Amino acid sequence: MSKMAASMLETGEDVFRKIFKLYRRKNPPPDFSDVIDFSRGLPSDKIVPAKLDPAAVSDVEAGRAGLRPVRDWRAFGLKGYPGFIFISNPFLLDSQPFWVRQCLKTYTQKPNVCNLDMHMSPTETQDIWGQSADSLSHPSSGKAEPKTLLEKLRWVTLGYHYNWDTKTYSVSHHTPFPADLHFLSHQITSACGFSGFNAEAGILNYYRSNSCLGIHVDESELDHSQPLLSFSFGQSAIFLLGGIQRQDPPTAMYMHSGDIMMMSGQSRLFYHAVPCIVPAPQGHTALQMEGCSRESSLLDNSVVAPVSEEDWLLCSRYIQSSRVNVTVRQVLGPGQSFPETPPLHQRNDDSQTEGYHDRGVDKESGKSSSSSDS
Repeated sequence: MSKMAASMLETGEDVFRKIFKLYRRKNPPPDFSDVIDFSRGLPSDKIVPAKLDPAAVSDVEAGRAGLRPVRDWRAFGLKGYPGFIFISNPFLLDSQPFWVRQCLKTYTQKPNVCNLDMHMSPTETQDIWGQSADSLSHPSSGKAEPKTLLEKLRWVTLGYHYNWDTKTYSVSHHTPFPADLHFLSHQITSACGFSGFNAEAGILNYYRSNSCLGIHVDESELDHSQPLLSFSFGQSAIFLLGGIQRQDPPTAMYMHSGDIMMMSGQSRLFYHAVPCIVPAPQGHTALQMEGCSRESSLLDNSVVAPVSEEDWLLCSRYIQSSRVNVTVRQVLGPGQSFPETPPLHQRNDDSQTEGYHDRGVDKESGKSSSSSDS
């Protein structure tokens, strides 16, 4: 437990909520000295090496997903968090732009669902990228300008579409899950010992500089024996990982662009939150500088394709001040089917109503737009 958490336990207030509010504080700014940074490789009595299975994923298959060979990944666990694995940016240099482009240009297209559908027609949200391209491709004039649809985007759902009101999935609200993201997820989970993982649902959260995500647990999936995957792109974030109870003090860690987290076993149902977005530190901004004009090292049969300079200009403008998080889940276990009456989930509690930014409320519509990121 950090000194910060220990001192807060004495007050009797929910320590997770108090630490969450501390990291959201603007003035004076919070002390980030307790935040674990896996990318720096600093010794810590809390960090332990995570065991991967390099034989489960060939170098060729890893390369097709835009990943380095598994033996070269830097993977960690945390004492007291069984089943939690943190992989520090295993992506090949050329591949992150592709996944960013997919999140902004491809996965935002219909039939996938987004927060803008709450107050706009499907035809109006058919091409969010195209409608935003002209404004984003030009430098800001400094004057107050209307937000593009891409800048108003808060969440997109894939596969089994998550219902934010009932906190459930259903057989009637389903569209094909992206094959490329399914392939990427399979390589990660196989290397972590879950070769049977089937990516069935995805939630993409789009964070602006003042966004955050409230304290919650992801339990809407019917099968909790399979892991939950989380991918980060763009600016960095502070991630808080607590325990099985709301009162358990959390551990704070950085998530940088390209980092991957996996929550399985006991940690699959741990409380967690994202209190703030922080500028990517020096050494983690190479993604913004990556162009696509040089020869690519991507394999010919890769699911990852080079990104055009025109597309990358828009992507890089967006992620200079924003973060995209992708969570991938398996919803159903072998032989499972959806119940006729959706179950009520009680543990997604008042953390979902702690404030506009906690749920990513779209202030243009006043409706909730984000509440699930891991």
